[in-house]
Amino acid sequence: MGAPNQSYFAGTVQLEYAENTGAFLSLGSQLPEWARTTLLRVGVALALAALVLIALKYQWSGFALAGASLTFAGGVSNLLDRILRGSVVDFMSIGVGPIRTGIFNVADVAIIVGGALLIRACGEIFPSS
Repeated sequence: MGAPNQSYFAGTVQLEYAENTGAFLSLGSQLPEWARTTLLRVGVALALAALVLIALKYQWSGFALAGASLTFAGGVSNLLDRILRGSVVDFMSIGVGPIRTGIFNVADVAIIVGGALLIRACGEIFPSS
């Protein structure tokens, strides 16, 4: 906050402070406050609780457990930011030249990697008959 943007690896990685009131890439940031609160606090809390209950009920292991753990950890981190600050602090973007990602944080990376691991584990989670 208040610090100048920083650039590393010839501009490939840039650090810059941004407050995000929406979800990933600011999706939903234009929604009314009550809708954002319902969706991004209550909805996320319920989804995270459901993820934990399902993982415990079916005793996930391997990729499924790793994916659920990363998704849960990233989700809780962003949820706590939202509850305590009213927004999520994003600070990093990656790209080459004019082609850049949106600004994100480490919790977002955990959620994306966790989701990818859960997709990879679909065969373990939902075995075919």
